[in-house]
Amino acid sequence: MQAIGRQPHRAPDGAPVHYARHRPEQTTLYRLVQQHAATFFAEVEAAAGADLPQFVKDEFDAFLECGILAHGFLRLRCGDCGHDNLVAFSCKRRGFCPSCGARRMAQTAAHLVDHVIPMCRCVSGCCRCPSRCACCWPRSRNC
Repeated sequence: MQAIGRQPHRAPDGAPVHYARHRPEQTTLYRLVQQHAATFFAEVEAAAGADLPQFVKDEFDAFLECGILAHGFLRLRCGDCGHDNLVAFSCKRRGFCPSCGARRMAQTAAHLVDHVIPMCRCVSGCCRCPSRCACCWPRSRNC
């Protein structure tokens, strides 16, 4: 499952890295959403007197399909040994799915570190505190 001429990826201890499928259906969040989403929608809509926006329902539906093999997958086969792996499709949403949100966060951080921050001549940080809060802070700079 690697490109021709490439060395296999290795962990810091030198062991080869193996793909392990994420199983969202075994998480507590997935089970809670699966069991209570319809009740949540009904109660919120009854309290608000209007339907939830469709994009909110779509976000929940996409979360429930994310990473589930029954909703689509890609089969990868190693040309050398013939070993197969199934990789489930992800929702690639921004809002609710913790798996896709974490991946997007990691990709954004990598982009900033690799492409944005090196181009800046001066990177500095500044933290301002309103004057009414300054009296609560310690006066010593050694803290």
